[in-house]
Amino acid sequence: MMDNRFATALVIACVLSLISTIYMAASLGTDFWYEYHTLSPAENITEAGRSIWEEFVSEEADEKTYTDALFRCNGTVGLWRRCITVPKNSHWYSPPETDMTTNCISFSLSDQFMEKYIEPGNHNSGTDLNRTYLWRLQFLLPFVSLGLMCFGALIGLCACACRSLYPAIATGVLHFLAGLCTLGLVGCYVAGIELLHKKLPLPGDVRGEFGWSFCLACVSAPLQFMAAALFIWAARTNRKEFTLLKAYRVAYLLSLAADVSDGYRCSMGDNCQIDESDCQCTTREICHMKSLTVTVTPWLLFDTMSAI
Repeated sequence: MMDNRFATALVIACVLSLISTIYMAASLGTDFWYEYHTLSPAENITEAGRSIWEEFVSEEADEKTYTDALFRCNGTVGLWRRCITVPKNSHWYSPPETDMTTNCISFSLSDQFMEKYIEPGNHNSGTDLNRTYLWRLQFLLPFVSLGLMCFGALIGLCACACRSLYPAIATGVLHFLAGLCTLGLVGCYVAGIELLHKKLPLPGDVRGEFGWSFCLACVSAPLQFMAAALFIWAARTNRKEFTLLKAYRVAYLLSLAADVSDGYRCSMGDNCQIDESDCQCTTREICHMKSLTVTVTPWLLFDTMSAI
């Protein structure tokens, strides 16, 4: 039997968990973690600029090449893809058009684990370990976060099937760990962007800002923490009150046994011999204390062990 407070807390926790999962999945699948804004991207597609964005769509483009294209062409960066905005028709014999289109290139798995260099684009400058591991963590942490939340939801379903609230503690712990992973993801991404801009400063006419995909991840982390707190609170408090209820039940049975012991007697009958020290009966039905002892003692032992 569950108190309405705990049921309400569980419902709210499930809703928060669902919302945070949707936000996290949306941020993972979209490309607006960081956005670059320039005043006139069409004018930047000059003869030199055109070669830059053509190299941008190449799988062999290095970090400096596609970052320069992001600066010039209103680029956006996600965890999986990078995108730039270019004119629909950018041939050399036609003027730049006002109609723009977005070209996106996905990061390959090798790109996600590729080493970052101290000087972006210069393979001989040495490996920048900080940026390398930050980039790898921002790729791995969202999957760990989603995996923990899905595993926590599976445990919650098993708890519902078993009609037990205690496994919700494990669900809360997993949501808390997922929140830590999401928070670590946000921190790694911010640190990686700041380190990149120290290596490749933004041009004067380019403005960079975090996009709405990044904001979804930022909102997802506190939702996960709140869901974890509600799961753990409901499970622990319900367990504590259930233990107290069992203890009260055992205490009641003990007091009942004590009351019967004080009134230990033998019903007056033809086959009953009364003694000052004890009541001895020849028939099992007449002596109430013996039958009560046989009935109550196993029940007390079972309830005591259950309460403990």
